[in-house]
Amino acid sequence: MKKKIYLLAMAIALTVISPAVMAKDGSSKSKEAPLTEQQQARINTIEARVLEIKEMDKSSLSRQEKKELRKELLEMKKEAKVLSNGVYLSVGAIIIIILLLILIL
Repeated sequence: MKKKIYLLAMAIALTVISPAVMAKDGSSKSKEAPLTEQQQARINTIEARVLEIKEMDKSSLSRQEKKELRKELLEMKKEAKVLSNGVYLSVGAIIIIILLLILIL
């Protein structure tokens, strides 16, 4: 019984991990839609603004100005995610998934 559960868990893990590896490799058959010129231009402006904010001397800013910069960065991050149409899996999420699989086994 324990062996069957182990094999089932491994089969599920391989089913989940295999498509992710293929998508990362670029050998997946699904093709992403290329970005339009307007979308690419907007992403470039977002990147330029983020670099400008990172290079700023924030020690002279007031608390309210720092808060506004954080809000601006969050909005730009959300907009960039929408434009790129990408699905990203953070390192923390991967670790949690692995830990859950270990606990199940």
